[in-house]
Amino acid sequence: MKTKILILILFCFLKSFSQASNFEIQDLSINNLIDGTLLKPNEIEKPNLIILIGGSGPTDRNGNQNFLKNNSLKKLAEGLSNNEIATFRYDKRIVKQIKQGNIDRNIMFDDFVTDAISVIEYFKKKQTFNHIYILGHSQGSLVGMLAAKERADGFISIAGPAQPIDDIIIEQIERTYPVFTNDAKRVLNSLKNGIKTDDYPIELAAVFNRDIQSFMMNWMRYNPKEEIKKLDMPILLINGTKDLQVEPKEAQTLHEAVPDSTLELIANMNHVMVIIEGDNLENSKSYNESFRKISPQLIEAITKIIK
Repeated sequence: MKTKILILILFCFLKSFSQASNFEIQDLSINNLIDGTLLKPNEIEKPNLIILIGGSGPTDRNGNQNFLKNNSLKKLAEGLSNNEIATFRYDKRIVKQIKQGNIDRNIMFDDFVTDAISVIEYFKKKQTFNHIYILGHSQGSLVGMLAAKERADGFISIAGPAQPIDDIIIEQIERTYPVFTNDAKRVLNSLKNGIKTDDYPIELAAVFNRDIQSFMMNWMRYNPKEEIKKLDMPILLINGTKDLQVEPKEAQTLHEAVPDSTLELIANMNHVMVIIEGDNLENSKSYNESFRKISPQLIEAITKIIK
């Protein structure tokens, strides 16, 4: 009797699993720096493909880093691929370097763009997809803008800043550590002029450590609201109204820069793309809660523009 019950439970599990996954899973190495996961819808000969680009820090293909596991990019990819859209998401190069214990201390922002371009070119050469779209989340939005130009068929930004990174840093310091605002402006002006400096308060070391100043100088060269104007393709701009890191006004500013774009502000969605009904404590905790479901409206908005 116990055996029959076990078989019945297993059958039900397998049936529900097969119904939930309408795609094939394939792990791919694009080159010696980039590994990722392709989800390809079943029974569709030549689907559209969305390439997902993660945000800042050592973000892996699932949207996780360090001790924060929310699986945001994994859930986004699965939601889209269940809607007959192929997706490819990949580990940032720093993730593989950390695993191998061989971190490149001279990594630049442009290296992320190079990696995204490599992914686009890889799939274009395959010629197995109808159209190729770029989706960038947070810092990945600017990376995606730069990589998509004259290469992709469309661009999607989720929680993408409209301001250059130096303006964002000043704004955040004014809000959290206003006493250091003038110090931050002085350091950023020095970096803008290509001059590194050790003259900054110890409290700002996480932002201005000399080891990352070259990376910062490279990143500061780009203004998202100017870069997005260079894209001649359909553009979808998405932001959640409960995003603690990127306010909805950033998406609105990008929309003003390209009025032909589509703007979606999703009520109560936060930075890791889940719905938050409570306060900022619930919002912050969700960054490490992988059980939460991704916003259905987010999947719907992206699917609509692709189809």
